[in-house]
Amino acid sequence: MNEEIELKFIVQPETLPALRQRLSATGHDGHALRQLTNTYFETDGFDLRRHGIGLRIRQVDGQYEMTMKTAGQVIGGLHQHPEYNVPLPGPMLELQRLPAQAWPEGLSPAALQSRLKPLFTTDFAREKWRVTQGESQIEVALDRGEVSAGPLSEPICELEMELLRGNARDLFTFARTLSDAGGLRLGSLSKAARGYHLQRGNPARAIRPLPLLNPAARATVEEGMSAALHLALDHWQYHEELWLRGDPQAKVGVMEGITLIRETFRVMGNLVRRKATTALLADIMPLIAAEQADPQAICYLPGYLQTKLALTSWLMFSVWQNTADEATRKKLAGAYRQFADMTLARCGAELKVAFGRTLSDEEYLQQLPRLERRLMAFHVLSGAYRPTEVVAYLMHWKALHQSIVQQGPEDREHLRRQALAQVGFWLK
Repeated sequence: MNEEIELKFIVQPETLPALRQRLSATGHDGHALRQLTNTYFETDGFDLRRHGIGLRIRQVDGQYEMTMKTAGQVIGGLHQHPEYNVPLPGPMLELQRLPAQAWPEGLSPAALQSRLKPLFTTDFAREKWRVTQGESQIEVALDRGEVSAGPLSEPICELEMELLRGNARDLFTFARTLSDAGGLRLGSLSKAARGYHLQRGNPARAIRPLPLLNPAARATVEEGMSAALHLALDHWQYHEELWLRGDPQAKVGVMEGITLIRETFRVMGNLVRRKATTALLADIMPLIAAEQADPQAICYLPGYLQTKLALTSWLMFSVWQNTADEATRKKLAGAYRQFADMTLARCGAELKVAFGRTLSDEEYLQQLPRLERRLMAFHVLSGAYRPTEVVAYLMHWKALHQSIVQQGPEDREHLRRQALAQVGFWLK
Protein backbone atom coordinates (compact mmCIF):
# COMPACT_ATOMS: atom_id res chain seq x y z
CA MET A 1 0.00 0.00 0.00
CA ASN A 2 1.24 3.47 -0.91
CA GLU A 3 -0.03 6.83 0.30
CA GLU A 4 -0.48 8.88 -2.84
CA ILE A 5 0.03 12.61 -2.27
CA GLU A 6 -0.28 14.79 -5.34
CA LEU A 7 -1.31 18.19 -6.61
CA LYS A 8 -3.56 18.13 -9.68
CA PHE A 9 -3.82 21.01 -12.14
CA ILE A 10 -5.96 21.65 -15.18
CA VAL A 11 -3.87 23.15 -17.99
CA GLN A 12 -5.00 25.57 -20.69
CA PRO A 13 -3.96 23.79 -23.93
CA GLU A 14 -2.49 26.92 -25.51
CA THR A 15 0.06 27.19 -22.68
CA LEU A 16 1.41 23.64 -23.14
CA PRO A 17 4.52 24.53 -25.22
CA ALA A 18 5.74 27.06 -22.65
CA LEU A 19 4.96 24.66 -19.79
CA ARG A 20 6.92 21.83 -21.41
CA GLN A 21 9.83 24.18 -21.95
CA ARG A 22 9.85 25.20 -18.29
CA LEU A 23 9.70 21.62 -17.08
CA SER A 24 12.50 20.54 -19.40
CA ALA A 25 14.60 23.51 -18.25
CA THR A 26 14.64 22.15 -14.71
CA GLY A 27 17.59 20.02 -15.83
CA HIS A 28 16.08 16.74 -14.67
CA ASP A 29 15.50 13.70 -16.82
CA GLY A 30 12.32 13.66 -18.83
CA HIS A 31 10.65 10.39 -19.80
CA ALA A 32 9.54 9.39 -23.26
CA LEU A 33 5.91 9.90 -24.22
CA ARG A 34 3.78 6.90 -23.25
CA GLN A 35 0.20 5.99 -23.99
CA LEU A 36 -1.82 4.93 -20.94
CA THR A 37 -5.17 3.19 -21.26
CA ASN A 38 -7.17 2.77 -18.05
CA THR A 39 -10.39 0.83 -17.62
CA TYR A 40 -12.43 1.43 -14.47
CA PHE A 41 -14.72 -1.25 -13.05
CA GLU A 42 -17.89 -1.11 -10.99
CA THR A 43 -20.96 -3.16 -10.08
CA ASP A 44 -24.50 -2.33 -11.16
CA GLY A 45 -25.17 -1.14 -7.61
CA PHE A 46 -22.01 1.01 -7.46
CA ASP A 47 -20.74 -0.89 -4.42
CA LEU A 48 -17.18 0.37 -4.86
CA ARG A 49 -18.20 4.00 -5.24
CA ARG A 50 -20.32 3.83 -2.08
CA HIS A 51 -17.23 2.70 -0.16
CA GLY A 52 -15.01 5.40 -1.66
CA ILE A 53 -13.09 2.89 -3.79
CA GLY A 54 -11.83 3.26 -7.35
CA LEU A 55 -10.67 0.12 -9.20
CA ARG A 56 -8.91 0.15 -12.55
CA ILE A 57 -6.63 -1.80 -14.85
CA ARG A 58 -3.89 0.22 -16.56
CA GLN A 59 -2.21 -0.90 -19.77
CA VAL A 60 1.19 0.57 -20.67
CA ASP A 61 3.48 -0.87 -23.34
CA GLY A 62 1.75 -4.25 -23.22
CA GLN A 63 2.02 -4.45 -19.41
CA TYR A 64 -0.98 -4.54 -17.08
CA GLU A 65 -1.42 -3.24 -13.55
CA MET A 66 -4.44 -3.30 -11.24
CA THR A 67 -4.87 -0.30 -8.94
CA MET A 68 -7.29 0.10 -6.07
CA LYS A 69 -7.62 3.59 -4.59
CA THR A 70 -9.44 3.93 -1.30
CA ALA A 71 -11.15 6.91 0.30
CA GLY A 72 -8.88 9.82 1.07
CA GLN A 73 -9.28 13.57 1.13
CA VAL A 74 -9.09 16.47 -1.30
CA ILE A 75 -8.06 19.95 -0.13
CA GLY A 76 -8.17 22.43 -2.99
CA GLY A 77 -6.21 20.51 -5.60
CA LEU A 78 -4.21 18.40 -3.14
CA HIS A 79 -5.29 14.75 -3.37
CA GLN A 80 -4.31 12.19 -0.72
CA HIS A 81 -5.36 8.57 -1.21
CA PRO A 82 -4.10 5.20 -0.01
CA GLU A 83 -3.65 2.99 -3.06
CA TYR A 84 -2.68 -0.60 -3.85
CA ASN A 85 -0.88 -1.50 -7.10
CA VAL A 86 -0.61 -5.11 -8.29
CA PRO A 87 0.90 -6.35 -11.60
CA LEU A 88 -1.39 -8.54 -13.73
CA PRO A 89 -0.58 -11.07 -16.47
CA GLY A 90 -3.35 -9.71 -18.71
CA PRO A 91 -6.37 -7.37 -18.93
CA MET A 92 -8.61 -9.43 -16.61
CA LEU A 93 -9.39 -8.50 -12.99
CA GLU A 94 -7.92 -10.80 -10.34
CA LEU A 95 -9.16 -9.39 -7.05
CA GLN A 96 -7.53 -12.14 -4.99
CA ARG A 97 -4.17 -10.52 -5.74
CA LEU A 98 -5.11 -7.49 -3.61
CA PRO A 99 -4.26 -7.74 0.12
CA ALA A 100 -7.13 -8.62 2.44
CA GLN A 101 -6.67 -5.44 4.51
CA ALA A 102 -7.44 -3.33 1.43
CA TRP A 103 -11.11 -4.27 1.57
CA PRO A 104 -13.50 -2.44 3.91
CA GLU A 105 -15.95 -4.38 6.04
CA GLY A 106 -18.96 -5.46 4.01
CA LEU A 107 -17.13 -5.92 0.71
CA SER A 108 -16.04 -9.43 -0.27
CA PRO A 109 -13.63 -9.66 -3.23
CA ALA A 110 -14.84 -13.17 -3.99
CA ALA A 111 -18.44 -11.98 -4.21
CA LEU A 112 -17.49 -8.91 -6.23
CA GLN A 113 -15.35 -10.65 -8.84
CA SER A 114 -18.22 -11.84 -11.05
CA ARG A 115 -20.29 -8.68 -10.61
CA LEU A 116 -17.71 -6.13 -11.73
CA LYS A 117 -17.80 -4.85 -15.28
CA PRO A 118 -16.07 -2.06 -17.27
CA LEU A 119 -17.69 1.31 -16.62
CA PHE A 120 -15.57 3.96 -18.36
CA THR A 121 -12.05 4.49 -19.71
CA THR A 122 -9.34 7.12 -19.66
CA ASP A 123 -6.93 7.15 -22.57
CA PHE A 124 -4.10 9.65 -22.57
CA ALA A 125 -0.49 10.31 -23.54
CA ARG A 126 1.80 10.99 -20.59
CA GLU A 127 5.09 12.86 -20.40
CA LYS A 128 7.05 12.68 -17.15
CA TRP A 129 9.82 14.61 -15.44
CA ARG A 130 11.63 13.84 -12.19
CA VAL A 131 12.22 16.95 -10.09
CA THR A 132 14.28 17.52 -6.96
CA GLN A 133 12.84 20.22 -4.74
CA GLY A 134 14.38 20.83 -1.34
CA GLU A 135 14.65 17.44 0.34
CA SER A 136 12.04 15.83 -1.89
CA GLN A 137 11.68 13.89 -5.12
CA ILE A 138 8.63 14.86 -7.18
CA GLU A 139 7.28 13.19 -10.29
CA VAL A 140 5.61 15.61 -12.70
CA ALA A 141 3.24 14.10 -15.27
CA LEU A 142 1.59 15.94 -18.15
CA ASP A 143 -1.47 14.10 -19.53
CA ARG A 144 -3.32 14.74 -22.82
CA GLY A 145 -6.24 12.60 -23.94
CA GLU A 146 -9.84 11.94 -22.99
CA VAL A 147 -12.11 10.23 -20.51
CA SER A 148 -15.05 8.42 -22.11
CA ALA A 149 -18.14 6.47 -21.08
CA GLY A 150 -20.11 5.02 -23.96
CA PRO A 151 -20.74 7.78 -26.51
CA LEU A 152 -19.82 10.58 -24.08
CA SER A 153 -16.34 11.96 -23.57
CA GLU A 154 -14.44 15.03 -22.42
CA PRO A 155 -10.81 16.07 -22.88
CA ILE A 156 -7.97 15.55 -20.43
CA CYS A 157 -5.30 18.22 -20.21
CA GLU A 158 -3.76 17.90 -16.76
CA LEU A 159 -0.55 18.29 -14.83
CA GLU A 160 0.02 16.09 -11.78
CA MET A 161 2.79 16.52 -9.22
CA GLU A 162 3.22 13.43 -7.06
CA LEU A 163 5.46 13.31 -4.02
CA LEU A 164 7.70 10.26 -4.40
CA ARG A 165 9.62 10.87 -1.20
CA GLY A 166 10.34 13.75 1.11
CA ASN A 167 8.21 16.59 2.46
CA ALA A 168 4.79 17.53 1.10
CA ARG A 169 5.64 21.21 1.63
CA ASP A 170 8.08 20.90 -1.25
CA LEU A 171 5.15 20.09 -3.56
CA PHE A 172 3.76 23.57 -2.92
CA THR A 173 7.16 25.20 -3.26
CA PHE A 174 7.65 23.66 -6.68
CA ALA A 175 4.06 24.46 -7.71
CA ARG A 176 4.67 28.12 -6.91
CA THR A 177 7.66 28.15 -9.28
CA LEU A 178 5.27 27.24 -12.13
CA SER A 179 2.34 29.40 -11.05
CA ASP A 180 3.68 32.76 -12.21
CA ALA A 181 3.34 31.88 -15.91
CA GLY A 182 -0.45 31.41 -15.76
CA GLY A 183 -2.44 28.76 -17.59
CA LEU A 184 -2.85 26.46 -14.56
CA ARG A 185 -5.61 26.00 -12.03
CA LEU A 186 -6.05 23.52 -9.19
CA GLY A 187 -8.27 20.59 -10.15
CA SER A 188 -10.59 19.07 -7.57
CA LEU A 189 -12.18 16.49 -9.90
CA SER A 190 -10.11 13.39 -10.60
CA LYS A 191 -10.25 11.60 -13.95
CA ALA A 192 -12.31 8.90 -12.25
CA ALA A 193 -14.81 11.42 -10.85
CA ARG A 194 -15.34 12.79 -14.35
CA GLY A 195 -15.73 9.28 -15.71
CA TYR A 196 -18.44 8.41 -13.19
CA HIS A 197 -20.28 11.61 -14.10
CA LEU A 198 -20.15 10.84 -17.81
CA GLN A 199 -21.35 7.29 -17.16
CA ARG A 200 -24.46 8.76 -15.52
CA GLY A 201 -25.21 10.59 -18.75
CA ASN A 202 -23.32 13.80 -17.91
CA PRO A 203 -26.28 15.46 -16.13
CA ALA A 204 -26.08 19.17 -15.36
CA ARG A 205 -24.37 19.74 -12.03
CA ALA A 206 -26.70 21.57 -9.66
CA ILE A 207 -25.95 24.86 -7.92
CA ARG A 208 -25.59 24.14 -4.21
CA PRO A 209 -26.73 26.44 -1.41
CA LEU A 210 -24.02 27.36 1.05
CA PRO A 211 -24.39 24.76 3.82
CA LEU A 212 -24.16 25.43 7.53
CA LEU A 213 -20.99 24.26 9.18
CA ASN A 214 -21.34 20.86 10.83
CA PRO A 215 -18.30 20.37 13.08
CA ALA A 216 -17.59 17.27 15.11
CA ALA A 217 -19.26 16.89 18.50
CA ARG A 218 -17.31 18.76 21.17
CA ALA A 219 -15.08 20.35 18.56
CA THR A 220 -12.38 22.76 19.62
CA VAL A 221 -12.14 26.30 18.27
CA GLU A 222 -9.25 25.17 16.07
CA GLU A 223 -11.26 22.24 14.68
CA GLY A 224 -14.23 24.52 14.02
CA MET A 225 -12.04 27.02 12.15
CA SER A 226 -10.44 24.28 10.05
CA ALA A 227 -13.84 22.76 9.24
CA ALA A 228 -15.20 26.17 8.18
CA LEU A 229 -12.27 26.80 5.83
CA HIS A 230 -12.55 23.30 4.32
CA LEU A 231 -16.27 23.84 3.74
CA ALA A 232 -15.64 27.22 2.11
CA LEU A 233 -12.85 25.95 -0.13
CA ASP A 234 -14.96 22.95 -1.24
CA HIS A 235 -17.87 25.29 -2.04
CA TRP A 236 -15.54 27.55 -4.04
CA GLN A 237 -13.95 24.65 -5.96
CA TYR A 238 -17.26 22.99 -6.80
CA HIS A 239 -18.83 26.15 -8.20
CA GLU A 240 -15.67 27.21 -10.00
CA GLU A 241 -15.93 24.00 -12.02
CA LEU A 242 -19.56 24.81 -12.91
CA TRP A 243 -18.71 28.41 -13.77
CA LEU A 244 -15.96 27.29 -16.13
CA ARG A 245 -18.35 24.78 -17.73
CA GLY A 246 -20.71 27.57 -18.72
CA ASP A 247 -23.13 28.11 -15.81
CA PRO A 248 -23.07 31.87 -15.08
CA GLN A 249 -25.12 31.41 -11.89
CA ALA A 250 -22.28 29.40 -10.36
CA LYS A 251 -20.25 32.58 -9.93
CA VAL A 252 -22.41 33.30 -6.87
CA GLY A 253 -21.14 30.09 -5.26
CA VAL A 254 -17.53 31.06 -6.01
CA MET A 255 -18.08 34.41 -4.31
CA GLU A 256 -19.83 32.76 -1.36
CA GLY A 257 -16.89 30.42 -0.79
CA ILE A 258 -14.34 33.24 -0.90
CA THR A 259 -16.48 35.49 1.31
CA LEU A 260 -16.87 32.68 3.86
CA ILE A 261 -13.08 32.26 3.96
CA ARG A 262 -12.58 35.97 4.55
CA GLU A 263 -15.25 36.02 7.27
CA THR A 264 -13.69 33.00 8.99
CA PHE A 265 -10.38 34.86 9.12
CA ARG A 266 -12.21 37.93 10.42
CA VAL A 267 -14.01 35.97 13.15
CA MET A 268 -10.78 34.25 14.16
CA GLY A 269 -8.73 37.42 13.71
CA ASN A 270 -7.41 37.57 17.26
CA LEU A 271 -6.30 33.92 17.12
CA VAL A 272 -4.69 33.40 13.72
CA ARG A 273 -2.59 35.53 11.42
CA ARG A 274 -3.38 35.26 7.75
CA LYS A 275 -2.89 38.73 6.34
CA ALA A 276 -1.14 37.48 3.19
CA THR A 277 -3.98 35.20 2.07
CA THR A 278 -6.59 37.79 3.06
CA ALA A 279 -4.85 40.33 0.83
CA LEU A 280 -4.70 37.84 -2.06
CA LEU A 281 -8.41 37.10 -1.67
CA ALA A 282 -9.15 40.83 -1.69
CA ASP A 283 -7.25 41.16 -4.98
CA ILE A 284 -9.21 38.50 -6.88
CA MET A 285 -12.71 39.25 -5.56
CA PRO A 286 -13.29 42.40 -7.68
CA LEU A 287 -12.24 40.47 -10.81
CA ILE A 288 -14.83 37.77 -10.12
CA ALA A 289 -17.54 40.22 -9.05
CA ALA A 290 -17.26 42.22 -12.29
CA GLU A 291 -20.41 42.00 -14.42
CA GLN A 292 -18.54 40.72 -17.50
CA ALA A 293 -16.14 38.46 -15.59
CA ASP A 294 -14.67 35.73 -17.82
CA PRO A 295 -13.96 32.53 -15.85
CA GLN A 296 -11.59 31.23 -18.53
CA ALA A 297 -9.43 34.31 -18.03
CA ILE A 298 -9.75 34.71 -14.25
CA CYS A 299 -9.41 31.12 -13.04
CA TYR A 300 -6.09 30.61 -14.82
CA LEU A 301 -4.46 33.82 -13.59
CA PRO A 302 -1.21 33.45 -11.58
CA GLY A 303 -2.65 35.37 -8.61
CA TYR A 304 -5.77 33.20 -8.54
CA LEU A 305 -3.70 30.01 -8.41
CA GLN A 306 -1.25 31.44 -5.87
CA THR A 307 -4.16 32.34 -3.57
CA LYS A 308 -5.48 28.79 -3.64
CA LEU A 309 -2.03 27.28 -3.16
CA ALA A 310 -1.44 29.53 -0.15
CA LEU A 311 -4.78 28.64 1.43
CA THR A 312 -4.46 24.91 0.72
CA SER A 313 -0.95 24.67 2.19
CA TRP A 314 -2.01 26.80 5.18
CA LEU A 315 -4.79 24.31 5.90
CA MET A 316 -2.77 21.21 5.09
CA PHE A 317 0.06 22.04 7.47
CA SER A 318 -1.86 23.98 10.18
CA VAL A 319 0.52 26.88 9.61
CA TRP A 320 -1.28 29.03 12.20
CA GLN A 321 0.45 26.96 14.88
CA ASN A 322 3.79 28.45 13.84
CA THR A 323 2.87 31.92 15.11
CA ALA A 324 0.61 30.95 18.03
CA ASP A 325 1.87 31.67 21.55
CA GLU A 326 0.84 29.63 24.58
CA ALA A 327 -2.19 31.81 25.34
CA THR A 328 -3.43 31.52 21.75
CA ARG A 329 -2.97 27.76 21.72
CA LYS A 330 -5.08 27.54 24.86
CA LYS A 331 -7.86 29.55 23.18
CA LEU A 332 -7.69 27.40 20.05
CA ALA A 333 -8.01 24.31 22.22
CA GLY A 334 -11.11 25.75 23.92
CA ALA A 335 -14.67 24.65 23.21
CA TYR A 336 -16.01 25.70 19.82
CA ARG A 337 -19.53 25.99 21.26
CA GLN A 338 -18.46 28.45 23.94
CA PHE A 339 -16.51 30.54 21.43
CA ALA A 340 -19.55 30.50 19.11
CA ASP A 341 -21.91 31.59 21.91
CA MET A 342 -19.85 34.68 22.64
CA THR A 343 -19.15 35.62 19.03
CA LEU A 344 -22.74 35.10 17.88
CA ALA A 345 -23.95 37.33 20.71
CA ARG A 346 -21.66 40.10 19.41
CA CYS A 347 -22.86 39.55 15.81
CA GLY A 348 -26.51 39.65 16.85
CA ALA A 349 -25.97 42.81 18.89
CA GLU A 350 -24.20 44.47 15.94
CA LEU A 351 -27.15 43.78 13.64
CA LYS A 352 -29.62 45.14 16.19
CA VAL A 353 -27.67 48.39 16.36
CA ALA A 354 -27.25 48.64 12.58
CA PHE A 355 -30.93 47.98 11.82
CA GLY A 356 -32.49 49.18 15.07
CA ARG A 357 -34.34 52.05 13.41
CA THR A 358 -36.04 52.85 10.12
CA LEU A 359 -33.39 53.49 7.48
CA SER A 360 -33.40 55.35 4.21
CA ASP A 361 -32.68 53.54 0.94
CA GLU A 362 -29.16 54.92 0.98
CA GLU A 363 -28.60 53.83 4.58
CA TYR A 364 -29.81 50.31 3.81
CA LEU A 365 -27.27 50.09 0.99
CA GLN A 366 -24.56 51.36 3.33
CA GLN A 367 -25.39 48.59 5.82
CA LEU A 368 -25.54 45.86 3.17
CA PRO A 369 -21.84 44.82 3.42
CA ARG A 370 -22.18 44.57 7.20
CA LEU A 371 -25.26 42.34 6.86
CA GLU A 372 -23.50 40.11 4.33
CA ARG A 373 -20.49 39.68 6.63
CA ARG A 374 -22.68 38.82 9.60
CA LEU A 375 -24.65 36.27 7.58
CA MET A 376 -21.35 34.59 6.70
CA ALA A 377 -20.31 34.71 10.36
CA PHE A 378 -23.50 32.82 11.22
CA HIS A 379 -22.49 30.14 8.72
CA VAL A 380 -19.08 29.87 10.39
CA LEU A 381 -20.45 29.71 13.91
CA SER A 382 -23.83 27.96 13.79
CA GLY A 383 -22.81 24.33 13.50
CA ALA A 384 -23.17 23.50 17.18
CA TYR A 385 -26.86 24.44 17.34
CA ARG A 386 -30.16 22.94 16.20
CA PRO A 387 -30.29 23.36 12.40
CA THR A 388 -34.03 24.11 12.36
CA GLU A 389 -33.58 27.03 14.76
CA VAL A 390 -30.56 28.36 12.86
CA VAL A 391 -32.36 28.21 9.52
CA ALA A 392 -35.45 29.91 10.95
CA TYR A 393 -33.33 32.73 12.40
CA LEU A 394 -31.30 33.26 9.23
CA MET A 395 -34.39 33.18 7.03
CA HIS A 396 -35.55 36.58 8.24
CA TRP A 397 -32.17 38.28 7.90
CA LYS A 398 -31.73 36.75 4.43
CA ALA A 399 -35.15 38.04 3.42
CA LEU A 400 -34.11 41.54 4.50
CA HIS A 401 -30.85 41.14 2.59
CA GLN A 402 -32.73 40.13 -0.55
CA SER A 403 -35.05 43.10 -0.19
CA ILE A 404 -32.08 45.49 -0.04
CA VAL A 405 -30.33 43.86 -3.01
CA GLN A 406 -33.48 43.90 -5.14
CA GLN A 407 -34.38 47.37 -3.91
CA GLY A 408 -37.88 46.38 -2.84
CA PRO A 409 -38.77 49.01 -0.20
CA GLU A 410 -42.45 48.11 -0.06
CA ASP A 411 -41.91 45.30 2.47
CA ARG A 412 -38.45 46.18 3.79
CA GLU A 413 -39.69 47.80 6.99
CA HIS A 414 -41.79 44.74 7.82
CA LEU A 415 -38.84 42.42 7.17
CA ARG A 416 -36.55 44.57 9.33
CA ARG A 417 -38.95 44.38 12.26
CA GLN A 418 -39.38 40.63 11.87
CA ALA A 419 -35.62 40.07 11.88
CA LEU A 420 -35.11 42.25 14.96
CA ALA A 421 -37.93 40.59 16.91
CA GLN A 422 -36.21 37.21 16.92
CA VAL A 423 -34.53 35.62 19.91
CA GLY A 424 -31.05 34.47 19.02
CA PHE A 425 -30.84 30.68 18.57
CA TRP A 426 -27.67 30.65 20.69
CA LEU A 427 -29.74 31.79 23.68
CA LYS A 428 -32.26 28.92 23.51
